[in-house]
Amino acid sequence: MNFKATGIPYGQTYSFSKLALDYLNESEALQPFYEQFPRKESLAAIIKAKSEYQQNRQLLSDALQAQYKNLDQTEALANNIELLKQPNTFTITTAHQPNIFTGPLYFIYKILHAIKLAEYCHSFYPDYNFVPVYYMGSEDADLDELGHIHLNGEKLVWNTKQTGAVGRMAIDAELLRLIDRIESEIGVQPHGADIMKAVRKFYTRGNNIQTATLGFVNYLFGSYGLVVVVPDSPVLKSVAIDLFKDELLNQRSSGIVAETAQKLVNAGYKAQAHGRDINLFYLKDTGERLRIERNEDAWMVVDSNIRFTEEELFNELASHPERFSPNVILRGLFQEMILPNIVFVGGGGELAYWLELKGIFNHYKVPYPLLVLRNSFLIVNSKQVERINKLNFSEQELFLSPLGLKNKWVKANSQHDLSTEQAQLAVKSLFETLADQATPIDPTLKRHIYALQKQGQKNIVELGKKFLRAEKKNYNDAMRQIDVLKQQLFPHNNLQERVDNILPYLACWGPDLISTLYQNSYAFEQQLVVLAQH
Repeated sequence: MNFKATGIPYGQTYSFSKLALDYLNESEALQPFYEQFPRKESLAAIIKAKSEYQQNRQLLSDALQAQYKNLDQTEALANNIELLKQPNTFTITTAHQPNIFTGPLYFIYKILHAIKLAEYCHSFYPDYNFVPVYYMGSEDADLDELGHIHLNGEKLVWNTKQTGAVGRMAIDAELLRLIDRIESEIGVQPHGADIMKAVRKFYTRGNNIQTATLGFVNYLFGSYGLVVVVPDSPVLKSVAIDLFKDELLNQRSSGIVAETAQKLVNAGYKAQAHGRDINLFYLKDTGERLRIERNEDAWMVVDSNIRFTEEELFNELASHPERFSPNVILRGLFQEMILPNIVFVGGGGELAYWLELKGIFNHYKVPYPLLVLRNSFLIVNSKQVERINKLNFSEQELFLSPLGLKNKWVKANSQHDLSTEQAQLAVKSLFETLADQATPIDPTLKRHIYALQKQGQKNIVELGKKFLRAEKKNYNDAMRQIDVLKQQLFPHNNLQERVDNILPYLACWGPDLISTLYQNSYAFEQQLVVLAQH
């Protein structure tokens, strides 16, 4: 595969939040909300902090061995699971819910970024091992978000009647019909048969979504040594029993996060995560994920007839820790308790809520990781490259709005003078002359003259816009090509990575695409990468 990579500063893509851009620019206003900015010089301190934090590495390794017992393990994966037992091994982690068939492209980019960072860290600290981890948020119950993909501009929805934690949902007839639909679209591509064979291998009756996602992600990234952690496990949840007990009894987290969130708001940012009095859900065996509320000396599971006394609740927690599920406020803390983690890779939204969590980490004396904004890519195929070259646009100009691109093209290609700048200068000069003429007669006339000048210049600007609109009609073909290009590269007026799914790209280019993305992934550098096929 022959791709040219071009880095575009995030601020020049017009697609990232103020908070994300301020974080990348190390804004002073955000510095109180994290420990250290992610760069190679910061690694020593976080490695030291995590080394001093007591963790049960054997328990983690045993849980992973059980998790992978029915899957093929590459040598790199098996080696990394063993290395996690060693005190000089640390993880680089990204997290995401188990979207069906991996969901939007950035799911893939986050994982590759974690893999790249693990390699990068080892190059600076060869005496330590760094293991890339995908932490699966399989207990998320938002099927509207996780149960669809976009394919060739169309939204394909899993119309299941199941509810509750998506990871526990069974592969049903509706999902299999969706796979048939996907295969009809991409099966004819050069690598379509291979990728659909892998999809069918893991998304099969008898599996649930978290098992299918584990298998498929392992198929894509096992050769890179990626370790997938499924925290919906009694063994892993046992690590957090004391944390969950304190949350149920004392409800400390909501107050801590509320205080931090208010400070962020005071600094000019929007609060991303909002806690409840109890930031734990109860996971029923049916898969339902229900809120827990306290009423004096009793704890109720909302929308059920389940009720606990304090003794019953703590017995339940000790016997079945897997039935207790942290929400966004406690999920990151639980993750860092079970993993020897030093770096967390996340998107802009994740970055925003992690910046609200430092107080909780401090309270429970858990080291706070380095936060890295995930890599972003725009993939441009050879036909699109040909169209871009024909229109004479640069990679950076692609991020302009459709209107901005059209205006730029028309101004560059029109045979007519569309500029009104000289006319505006002439009007300004004329009214300045009139103002000079009026001043000896009646100085108060100057205000009226300048108002007429302002209105006149405004009219000329509007006339210039009409020139531009009229000229666009003379270039309908170019305008149509710009619309098509923008719709292909920025579906639904969004970044490609936030909408498109990886399957059609793999069907076209096969596993070489993964290695190309990996080769062009940044570590701590921060730019969006345009990958243009040549």
